[in-house]
Parts: sequence; C-alpha cells; structure tokens
Amino acid sequence: MAERIGEAELSVMDVLWASAVPLTALEVAERIHPVRDWSDRTVKTMLARLLAKGVLAHEEDGRRYLYRAMVTRNAYVARESRRLVDRLFGGRAAPLLAHLAENDGLTTQDIAELETLLKTLRR
Repeated sequence: MAERIGEAELSVMDVLWASAVPLTALEVAERIHPVRDWSDRTVKTMLARLLAKGVLAHEEDGRRYLYRAMVTRNAYVARESRRLVDRLFGGRAAPLLAHLAENDGLTTQDIAELETLLKTLRR
C-alpha cells in the first residue's frame, strides 16, 4: 500500500475493520458515523478510491458487491506511526513523547500506561 488513506476514506476503513464479514456499500453507508451525513453515492466513491489504492477487495454477490479490507488496522497504524516518527522526529520515538509531554498531550493515564510499557520492555 503505497498511497495514504485520507481522513474521509479512513471513516470507511473503520467501518470495514469493525466488521467480521464483508459489507455492501449500503451497509457501509448505514454504519458511517451520522455526523458525516454521506449519501450512498459518496460512500461508493470512497469505496472506489480505496479499491484503486489496493486497501480493499470486493467480490460479486448477485447484483451487489461485498467489500473487505485488505490491510489490517494494526498494520495501517504501524505504517502511519512509523511514517510520522520518521518524518517529524528523525525516526526516534523519544522526541515524539517529549513533545507530547511538553505540550500537555499526555494524560495521567497515558503516563501510567507508558511507565508500565517501559517496565515490560526493560525485562
């Protein structure tokens, strides 16, 4: 997957990632967050873009298509996280965390979770 998934396209991917089975365009449209207020046509446009990017596959089911993700959410998050760290922080995660800490981007719960993670990694 060379092309990035845009924010609007990510809404469609989130619906497909949350589903255990392939979905029709209508089913995706029904599950998209109501704030989007997208028409079926808009959802079909997003599905077509994602198909062209190779992150979705579809199969015929009578007169309709069933869509499924070809990349897992974890794989996508890992790739985008790496891209962010490489592009903005010279490939190092520590400056990212320092930036978040200095700009009130970490909650008390975030800090506790990071401390637990660090303890686990040190073992």
